[in-house]
Amino acid sequence: MRTSVGIVLVSHSPLLGAGARELVEQLGGGAVAVAVAAGTEDGGIGTSYELIAESVRQVDGGAGVVLLPDLGSSVLTARAVLDDLERAEVVLVDAPFVEGAVAAVVTASTGAALAEVVRSAQEAWQARKF
Repeated sequence: MRTSVGIVLVSHSPLLGAGARELVEQLGGGAVAVAVAAGTEDGGIGTSYELIAESVRQVDGGAGVVLLPDLGSSVLTARAVLDDLERAEVVLVDAPFVEGAVAAVVTASTGAALAEVVRSAQEAWQARKF
């Protein structure tokens, strides 16, 4: 079994995070570990340092971890986690939430290296719908 880059979806909304995970897990064919760090510990809207840190631990299989935030304070909270982890193989990626997650998971499912998964997610900014 090949270890793939893990993906953490960082969202303010547990429902948004769960929906994005449902989509990308189907597209990744179960080959990629995907965790959701969404909302607060009590299920409310917001972000949680502890949920992000735990999600990173859950999906870290040794090939690296990509964090995809939805907006605003999810970026700030994820950055705080990364500052404390001080690990180059855990990367916060500036990408559209859904399209970036799809691109990252599909690329990771091929066994691609961390840099390629990051680049794929970032390139999702160029994905046009029509």
